[in-house]
Parts: sequence; C-alpha cells; structure tokens
Amino acid sequence: MSLVVGRLVVLVGPAGAGKTTLAHRLIDAAVGLRVFSVSHTTRQKREAEVDGVDYNFVSRVEFEHMIDAAAFVEWAEVHGNLYGTSHVAIASHLQAGRDVLFDVDIEGATHLYAAYPVQTRLVFITPPTWRALCERLERRGTETEATLRRRLRTARSELASVLAQIDAGVRWDLLCNDALAEATTAFELLLAAPTAVYDVAEERRLAELLADARADRRADAID
Repeated sequence: MSLVVGRLVVLVGPAGAGKTTLAHRLIDAAVGLRVFSVSHTTRQKREAEVDGVDYNFVSRVEFEHMIDAAAFVEWAEVHGNLYGTSHVAIASHLQAGRDVLFDVDIEGATHLYAAYPVQTRLVFITPPTWRALCERLERRGTETEATLRRRLRTARSELASVLAQIDAGVRWDLLCNDALAEATTAFELLLAAPTAVYDVAEERRLAELLADARADRRADAID
C-alpha cells in the first residue's frame, strides 16, 4: 500500500487577485485534506486577523533569529515587511497526506519549488484585466498613492517573471479570478489534473496584462 503524500499548492498573483479568498474556498471544500500555510511576518496585525491563524506575527528581531537558525524554507522582504515559511509548517502536513496552500510572492514560490519540486503545483492568479486589478485595489480603501504605486510595480514584475519562467519551461497553472464561484470550480479542475495544465489562451491573456501594466505610468512614479 503506497503512502499518500500531500502537495504544496503555491498561489502567486498581484495584490487584489483574490488569492487568499480562493485558498480558503478550497480548504473549506476539503476540510482535513487541505490546510493553509501560516507564514511568519513582521508586519502589523490587521484588526480582523488572528495571530497563529492568518499569520504568526513576530518582531523583526525574532524573525532574524529564525533566519540565522535556518528555520525557513523561504523568506523575503516585501514592502518593508519580512515574510517567511518555516520547514515545520510544511513537513508534518505533507507526511499526513494533506495539501498545503501558500500565498507567496514569486521569489517565495521559486524557493518552495526548488525545495519540493515533485510535490509543488505553481498557480498564478490574476483578475481579468489590468483595469480590474487597479479598481480592486482602489476599492479596498487601504492604499495610499505610494502603496498603490508599489503594488502596481510588484504586479508588473510578477507578470513578467511568470511569463519568463513559462518560456524557460517551468510549469505554471494559470487562473483568471473574474467571478469567485467560477474561479473556484476552475481551480478544482486544475488540481484534479496530475500536472500543470498548459493553456495557450491564458498565457496570451497574461501577455496582454503585462503590456497594459507597462503602459500604466503610475507604476513608474517615484514615491
């Protein structure tokens, strides 16, 4: 009898793409079989967030001690805050046959894929258009002009990085999150496939998103 080993389902995409919402939808559909990776971060806890559930909130000093102790599979500084995924957060779930879902940036995804190349599914999530992304960020009401510009620059960089990785042969699942229910169904279909599903239409749409991102001069403004 073969041992069932879990997978790393790594969600990447611009802020406002709906990664976290989709992740929780998938977990709720398979309670006990999927879990959300709880990262460590040095950013401030938001009002609705719960320590140990949404993130493990730690000081920068604590985080740096964990770096020195090689506790992280991957870590990065994003918009002035540190984020990291610990080895402990992954190993026990994989051995128990559970899928572990991650919401990370491109660099984090690359490190996770390098550490667990067989078990990792890379999924890039976007809104349908660049304008839709901008509108979602503006509607949140939490962005200043400076943070909005930084998020747009990050989104542009992520689009370029994923397309470059696809050209280099890295297998990514591509998912458009236009309507949540439809995106959830499409995500389940992707995960039911044994390997990443190549979609030439989605790759073309990503290229169009990148062209629009490069044409948006707000991302070039100096903070």
